[in-house]
Amino acid sequence: MNKDEVILTQEGLEQIEEELNELKTVKRKELAERLKVAISYGDLKENSEYHSAKDDQSHMETRILVLERMIKRARVVSADSVDLNEVGVGSYVILNDIEFAERIEYRIVGPAEANVAENKISYESPLGKGLLGKKVGDIINVNAPMGNLQYELLEIKISHN
Repeated sequence: MNKDEVILTQEGLEQIEEELNELKTVKRKELAERLKVAISYGDLKENSEYHSAKDDQSHMETRILVLERMIKRARVVSADSVDLNEVGVGSYVILNDIEFAERIEYRIVGPAEANVAENKISYESPLGKGLLGKKVGDIINVNAPMGNLQYELLEIKISHN
């Protein structure tokens, strides 16, 4: 994988495009209005509302640039390219946590769309690295900050359901 590439699923690309659109249309207008109101208060040197809005504007414009760069460098992994014989980016996997005898489902995604709360893990994470290229029945040993974890790969799927 090219280090300049941003690996995304189709859903991840769509989320980034939606966020970018929201920032460029709605959020820019909201911030412009906040600045206009803050400027109307007068003396900008000690105007905390103005400085807060300017800081927010700076953060938003930086985020817009980051998202635009991500989109330009995106390599989209489609569901059609998911191999059910071995784990790759875009795969859904069902694992058995050997220590706790617990079934867990994850989706392997690029770092830009990883979100543990949504069970989306990056292929660059310790578990993601351990899973890439594995086949059903394989045991995955992960050296994580909390210690060595063991999982059995039960299933590889194309979708969540």
